[in-house]
Amino acid sequence: MRVLFVCLGNICRSPLAEGLMRRYAEEHQLPMHIDSAGTGSWHIGHPADPRSIREGERRGARMEMTARQVHATDFEDFDLLVAMDRMNVADLVDWPGSNPRRIRLLRSFDPAADGDEVPDPYYGTARDFQRVGDMIEAALPGLADHLAAISRQRR
Repeated sequence: MRVLFVCLGNICRSPLAEGLMRRYAEEHQLPMHIDSAGTGSWHIGHPADPRSIREGERRGARMEMTARQVHATDFEDFDLLVAMDRMNVADLVDWPGSNPRRIRLLRSFDPAADGDEVPDPYYGTARDFQRVGDMIEAALPGLADHLAAISRQRR
């Protein structure tokens, strides 16, 4: 299975989700290709925000990704594009080559979620990054189950 996490600049939420999902997949021996991207181009080539790196590493994830922007080919190359908020979804749906059936909000995979968006912590504190990490981790089991169901349907 191939999953792409998407946020605005690909330096806070989506790289943290990428790192935490990689750790989760390794722990559960799930064969996956995991990546992240941003809808914007401001941070292309930059590492993740240091606060995301710290939060991911604190949770046992390797945080070695480099920011990139979404490509039209991502809609073909990935089974699922997982957006952090509704604005990301709208940007993805409007993207040339978009496949809206492959776009979902991350928190839609958390049955206990108290909302459907992962807020952008960029202007926040370390506590905001911790809260985002909690939201991401809470959605990972449901996301893994969804990806497994897609995989079974294809067999």
